[in-house]
Amino acid sequence: MSDLEAVFRDVHGRAVAVLTRQLGDLDLAEEAVAEAFAVAAATWPERGTPPSPAGWIVTTARNRAVDRLRREAVGTAKLAEVARLQTIAGPEPEQEEVGAVRDDQLRLLFTCCHPALAPEARVALTLRMVGGLTTPEIARAFLVPEATMAARITRAKHKIAKARIPYRVPGDADLPARWSSVLAVVHLVGTEAHSPATGSAPTRPDLAADAIRLARLLVGLRPDEPEARGLLALLLLTTSRAPARALPLDRQDRALWDRGLADEGQELVRECLRIGRPGTYQVQAAIAAVHADAPTWADTDWSQVVALYDLLPQTPVVQLNRAVAVAELDGPSVGLALVDRVDLDRSPVLHAVRADLLRRLDRFAEARAAYDAALARTANEAEQADLRRRRDALD
Repeated sequence: MSDLEAVFRDVHGRAVAVLTRQLGDLDLAEEAVAEAFAVAAATWPERGTPPSPAGWIVTTARNRAVDRLRREAVGTAKLAEVARLQTIAGPEPEQEEVGAVRDDQLRLLFTCCHPALAPEARVALTLRMVGGLTTPEIARAFLVPEATMAARITRAKHKIAKARIPYRVPGDADLPARWSSVLAVVHLVGTEAHSPATGSAPTRPDLAADAIRLARLLVGLRPDEPEARGLLALLLLTTSRAPARALPLDRQDRALWDRGLADEGQELVRECLRIGRPGTYQVQAAIAAVHADAPTWADTDWSQVVALYDLLPQTPVVQLNRAVAVAELDGPSVGLALVDRVDLDRSPVLHAVRADLLRRLDRFAEARAAYDAALARTANEAEQADLRRRRDALD
């Protein structure tokens, strides 16, 4: 990954959030940040990366926005405000906000999850604006074509502008209407961190850190709401495996796992059990905790894993993961029969799972074809390399 790409991954979401607060215009903020990164791409290779890349991007983006507003001859009051912003070297000091958390990305998160937007648009837009994911990455997370996702994000941005949706964390009375979408967004950011759609790395630590930080803020915002606690536990437990993530879970060296993150996640799962109001993220965290308890893949309590999956809504992803656990309990032929009923053809994971089960059944020609199908559906280089290794081992 280049220095500029690393800065983009780390800074994009925060820069858009800061500029959205300062300019009051989500579209203008995103376009200004994009222009700032274009300038960086043209100048940094020759001049070098500045000491504070984030500050450079925010300042350059703000200046570009000011230039655009002047060209478009907007009202004098707005220009006076933007001119004031132009004199600031870095992000503006945080303003007091009653009942709100002092975090630009959290405010942007709630703006993008306004109930006026369609549920799928809320999640997609926030992944783009807060998480800094590209449209292809988001399309992969939703298992839809890229063009469909691009149109969805554009419509959501227009809706925010037309409805004049405010940029703030809502008060207590309005929080429940946005809570599920906000949790879903943070969960999907964590999912992309754990299994990136593209690139050469098996994980994205920048996104994982963002997701965990946002989840901690959400726990602080509603400390008595156990699903936020369960989501934080899930993110901690999955991120704890990142040092070994170059291989699938069944072949990972668990000595490489981050026990500090895993222990914190398991303690949160225990807290959720004491609260006694189970939800989807808490159950997923409990499954991750079962894996964290097991010293090896073979030692996993698969009957408990299957029982926990049975508590979840039976989405195609849940059905696939449950089938993997059933295969460990009842054998690969039983698991394969379940996998073949899952409607998830666009996912490389489904075809990789099929390939592994076919290999275990000595159906090598079919396994090779399934590995090829998985390879055709992923753009992540680390994932591709592992799939090729498994396919070529069939020989």
